[in-house]
Amino acid sequence: MSNSAANLRHKIASASDLQGVVKTMKALAASSIGQYEKSISSLTDYYRAVELGLSASLRDDMSFQFSPQPENINESRVGVIIFGSDQGLVGQFNESITDFAIKALSNETQPPLIWVVGARAASRLTDAGFNLVKVYTVPVSVHDIDTLVRQIQIDSESSLILNPGCGVLVFYNQPKQGALYECVSQRLLPLDEQWRDDFKNILWPTKALPEVLCKHSTTIRALIREYIFISLYRACAESLVSENSSRLGAMQRAEKNIEELLDKLSSEFNTLRQSTIDEELSDVLAGYELLNKID
Repeated sequence: MSNSAANLRHKIASASDLQGVVKTMKALAASSIGQYEKSISSLTDYYRAVELGLSASLRDDMSFQFSPQPENINESRVGVIIFGSDQGLVGQFNESITDFAIKALSNETQPPLIWVVGARAASRLTDAGFNLVKVYTVPVSVHDIDTLVRQIQIDSESSLILNPGCGVLVFYNQPKQGALYECVSQRLLPLDEQWRDDFKNILWPTKALPEVLCKHSTTIRALIREYIFISLYRACAESLVSENSSRLGAMQRAEKNIEELLDKLSSEFNTLRQSTIDEELSDVLAGYELLNKID
């Protein structure tokens, strides 16, 4: 019986230690969600400024030439940027986004150029038979997102130079109200006539229209670079919010399971302890009655 009690004590201690780890991970996930949400919110005004700048520049310069489309679009390769995670305990986070991307790429006739953020998402894509151009480490703070996005821009532009007219798709998990996240995609490139018309139709907020001081092409190209940077930055930040929301949900479920396990183990321990006490009392009473009979 002592061995059973010792075994239960060990299980209770182990579950309590695990509960402490889970609570710490919950706190870290909640803290991370807050900082990434603030970074997304801070992009709003900046994106609006870039959006208005592109609107004014494109409206003022109708002759700007975008990247030429390939003669046979069915034979062109597509560039793909996928945001996943490096760490586990995130539920179906990586499975959802990789399955979503694989389904979207199923009709491509040429093997896509794939850049992946997150070793776990990269592993699933490799297992599915895709060759990856490069795998990046997931940022661990807001300050690391800027470095990652600029590196992706440099690496992808180098490859796209060899594949003129190549389109670029971005896949990531986007946080949603009432649910942890949903899988979304964004066509980042090419910037075609439809893209230009959408920006040209954005109204300037005042009656005083702006004037482009330097060369229109230089201004437009600089604004396009910022537009691409913001799009990738937001995709990364939203993916990180979704990842930590998924982790927070997983930790909440784990904490509930641990609490239920601790209640069960404590109940078993108390039952065993009470049973041991009852047996000891029975032995004492039996001995007392035996002594009385002898007397």
